[in-house]
Amino acid sequence: MSKNGKRSVSHSSVKGRGTHKVQGSKFRVHKKPNIFVRLLQLMPGWAVWIGGAAILALYIYFFYYIFVSPFGFRWRALYGDVSYPAGYEIHGIDISHHQGTIDWDELRDKGLIDERPIRFIMIKATEGASRVDENFRDNFHQAREHGFTRGAYHFYSVHSSARDQANFFIRKVKLEKGDLPPVLDVEHKPKQQSPQEFKQSVLEWLRIVEEYYGVKPIIYTYYKFKMQYLDDPVFDPYPYWIAHYYVEKVEYKGAWKFWQHTDAGRLPGIKGKVDFNIYNGSFYELRKLTIGARELIGEDAYKD
Repeated sequence: MSKNGKRSVSHSSVKGRGTHKVQGSKFRVHKKPNIFVRLLQLMPGWAVWIGGAAILALYIYFFYYIFVSPFGFRWRALYGDVSYPAGYEIHGIDISHHQGTIDWDELRDKGLIDERPIRFIMIKATEGASRVDENFRDNFHQAREHGFTRGAYHFYSVHSSARDQANFFIRKVKLEKGDLPPVLDVEHKPKQQSPQEFKQSVLEWLRIVEEYYGVKPIIYTYYKFKMQYLDDPVFDPYPYWIAHYYVEKVEYKGAWKFWQHTDAGRLPGIKGKVDFNIYNGSFYELRKLTIGARELIGEDAYKD
């Protein structure tokens, strides 16, 4: 009863979306299908199948174009078919404790990359200001004993100063005539350093090591890191070793000496995968890059 004395009219409440109670009966209000569904309903069956096949083909095309084609070298490498950059004759590898114990006799006698002998081996020596790779001494000795041109690299750490790292490398690595110049492997920037401060730290390592060994060290890094942090003319005098995987050619437009083109190589004498590299030049030019080359192959080698 309402306040004014008139009987109020009650209405049944709605139970569920689209359901009304009228005289004890329930009616469900159906929405019309959208225009896309109605078009599908009007199309003959064969047209639906053709349209679905076209959409699937378009999806496959874009998936291949975006995810497969740019990494074709990677997909082939995963299935044991490493592709080799065309036009290069001098091949090499880089190793560390990750390759385990190497059968050096088998590597020397049977190790071929693109049907060519291995000419150089880069070996991890140190990391930061306190770590020596556990296999460095044996790898470094065996590489020379088995006739390979060898090099040693330092992995730059963000946890210690460039000076401490350079001095640690010098204490632990005794390069000889015929060895490749020392290598700085730099892949990370300390968060607390500005880009300019980081460049100065890298230069400090390079200059300390250059002064000790009498040769310009090689800078190893990957393409994007080079462009973001080390793309500066101050680094141009240093030989550049670029890591750029699964591409047909190096995108970097500047001068470079070495190219690490895959991390999925396999060789006799090495269990598991190993990085493959090429040298951008002849074997004679590779030898010219080594320490003491003027004495070993003669002063005439450096005349233009």
